[in-house]
Amino acid sequence: MATIQTIKGAIPPDRLGFTYPHEHLICFPPRVAMREDPDYQLPSIDKAIEELRYFYAAGGRTLVEGTALDYGRDVEAMRTIAEQTPVNIVFCTGFNKGRFYSNNIIKAKEDELADLMIRELTEGVGTSGLKPGYIKCGSWYNVITLEEEKVTKAAAKAHLETGAPIWVHTEAGTMGLEQLDILEEAGVDLSKVCIGHLDRNPDLWYHRQIAKRGAYVGYDGPGKAKYYPDSVRIELIKGLIAAGFEDKLLISGDMGRQSYLTAYQGGPGFEYIIKKFIPRMLDEGISQTYIDMIWVENPARWLSV
Repeated sequence: MATIQTIKGAIPPDRLGFTYPHEHLICFPPRVAMREDPDYQLPSIDKAIEELRYFYAAGGRTLVEGTALDYGRDVEAMRTIAEQTPVNIVFCTGFNKGRFYSNNIIKAKEDELADLMIRELTEGVGTSGLKPGYIKCGSWYNVITLEEEKVTKAAAKAHLETGAPIWVHTEAGTMGLEQLDILEEAGVDLSKVCIGHLDRNPDLWYHRQIAKRGAYVGYDGPGKAKYYPDSVRIELIKGLIAAGFEDKLLISGDMGRQSYLTAYQGGPGFEYIIKKFIPRMLDEGISQTYIDMIWVENPARWLSV
């Protein structure tokens, strides 16, 4: 029987409910990111719990936490958060992008990285017993470095060994097709892959090519008007639905900054998609059937092992 691995244990897919497939609750980014902007750090367990309470009260039931090993993942903090909220939390093994890799990751062999991911997926992180529910890998802007290719191939090996799904970081939505090439050549089932941040590169043709290959198209920018208005995202969603790819859409907010979260006195917060973006989708003619597919059915299918 298919199950989904949460921080509290495996659950059946029908217990997932309304799901955000890419968010951040707690993270301690590497120095290079903090030099760029300390707003990236999310250090407060209490504020993460507060934000999850807003999410749950609005109707959210599962959150997929995207903080990878190279971005300051803290599984014990996530355990504490999970113990104090009814929200299902799914966290990851793997790595974000080469810019954040430590020397240990850069020097490690592909098989060593694969073994680390497999061990976490099957036995748990360290002595914690906490198991990730998916694998993360990624690349930089308009390029996949040799180190990033190595990590992607290691992620593929971990997927082939465990069946765990993969979420791919793209920088500003670039290199998604090239990442799929690497994964497909390694034998990965592309129906278990999500290419993330694609709405940062709002090119519908490009998104359709990814969906045609069986992978999920990940959008995670609703409410971020600094990139462009939500009208652009609405048209992208309509375009994928019109092309018959409504079953290949995963949409979240990627609220990975203090200034994005209500609990840190920022916004738009975890409530935004549920309280503002989805009502707009309905108003613009996207039916509840598609909304249920995007936030309930698709995440459950992607995460099931």
